[in-house]
Amino acid sequence: MRRVLCLLLLLALTGCATGPSLENRGRVTAPPGDSHHLTIGSAGFTESDLLAQLYAQLLNQAGYKTSILTVSNRELYEPALESGQIDVVPEFAATFADWLNAKTHGTDAPPVGSPDLDATMKALRALAGPRGLTVLPPGRAVDQNAFAVSADYARLHHLKTLSDLGASGLKVRLAAGDECVQRPYCAPGLRKEYGIDITGVDPKGVGTTPAKRAVQQGRDQMVLTTTTDATLDQFGLVLLADDRHLQNADYVVPVVNRARAGGAGVAKALGRLGGVLTTADLADLNEQVDSWRRLPADVARSYLKDKGLLK
Repeated sequence: MRRVLCLLLLLALTGCATGPSLENRGRVTAPPGDSHHLTIGSAGFTESDLLAQLYAQLLNQAGYKTSILTVSNRELYEPALESGQIDVVPEFAATFADWLNAKTHGTDAPPVGSPDLDATMKALRALAGPRGLTVLPPGRAVDQNAFAVSADYARLHHLKTLSDLGASGLKVRLAAGDECVQRPYCAPGLRKEYGIDITGVDPKGVGTTPAKRAVQQGRDQMVLTTTTDATLDQFGLVLLADDRHLQNADYVVPVVNRARAGGAGVAKALGRLGGVLTTADLADLNEQVDSWRRLPADVARSYLKDKGLLK
């Protein structure tokens, strides 16, 4: 019920806004603000909830008062970030760059996200700046698309990378979302970049339990998942390295409303996390919430204390 109320509130606040209104355009070029009451946005899935908790606890320690607002629809929380109803959101560089690009230039605009982190960040900041948003430096953690096979299959065929799989000549049925048939990072890219003989796509979704079971049981040979998937061990699966960098640079980046949270204090507090949190760390934190049923706030607090980031 609380989430529904939050969504209704955001609808009322943001309406059909696509950026700062004409009378507020000055905020885009105004000096960075430093409000000490900040709202952290979460997109409502485990990883986003964890990142929001990590941000909030670090900002609290730095002297800010924070609250967390869960809004699972980017079409709602991004305008709220522009208008200042939300001040800080954890995002993923390439995905957010492409989303802002489509919002700015239309859904047919060529994507600007790429495997090149520097180029992706440059494009993202160019799109975010006119909307009054500041994109802070990316951390070490990246949540990219990834491909896994069974550990037994990998050992049998001496596979560690996607290049190894391509060179093996093995025929591969891929468990993934149905969009994988056409997406350049998925079946077409695996064929073109790695020479993998993809014989078909089994439309079981991205990283779903049925998709992983299909690979575990040998009905499919590979599954599309993510680099922070915390459940691979439970299914006896291992990731194959994307050694030719087919996937986009979806590094975790904090995005802030410049007028309210664009000052040095927020950047310094969140920068401490970016230099420590790794992809493996994020997968482990996801596992603690999804498999061990721990609360995101408790998991975040334990991690920050273990890393010496929280007193």
